[in-house]
Amino acid sequence: MKAVIFDLDGVIVDTAKYHYLAWSNLANELGFTFTKDDNELLKGVSRIRSLEILLSIGNVTLSDEEFTRYAEKKNDEYIKLIEQLTPNDILPGVKDFILRIKKEGYKISLGSASKNAQFILDHLELTNLFDAIIDGNSVSKAKPDPEVFIAAANALGVDPKNCIVFEDAVAGIEAGKNAGMRVIGVGEKDVLTQADRVITTFENLSLDYLEA
Repeated sequence: MKAVIFDLDGVIVDTAKYHYLAWSNLANELGFTFTKDDNELLKGVSRIRSLEILLSIGNVTLSDEEFTRYAEKKNDEYIKLIEQLTPNDILPGVKDFILRIKKEGYKISLGSASKNAQFILDHLELTNLFDAIIDGNSVSKAKPDPEVFIAAANALGVDPKNCIVFEDAVAGIEAGKNAGMRVIGVGEKDVLTQADRVITTFENLSLDYLEA
């Protein structure tokens, strides 16, 4: 293995709570309730696709102009919420793990559907640790399409088969597998069943785990 590709939300930092709050407020404005169970459907999914799913849940139809306006409104609210992020919000063990794999010579990339990835990494003070940042501004196809991970491998100059992906979402794990990469799930084994392996935390994670 020569490279490690990280998803962002739910792997490096937990921004899911902010996404949920912004989507929930939008749903309330449109006249229906968006639950935490509903929010699971949006994990690893682009903003546009997420809004489409949310509207289908509420059985709401919007004009193209309204759709664009609500997508922008959700993002504006989300950005206001994540402006408060600091390095203290990095999930346990993540920065230490990235520093250790970087020291060992692994190339490191982000592979996220978020269009706010750069903004978030800057607030977490992690940007300089990544050799490449591939996000929603770099690709057009949503996970489980492998585009984001293939683009990350290309940016690093590494064959996909020599890349490991860390993902917390089912769609993201499918994308990693579709790219021909090894995938380590971050979360629960009974949910992330397609992952090659599953961890619950990066704390005390051995580098030998990458080669096993």
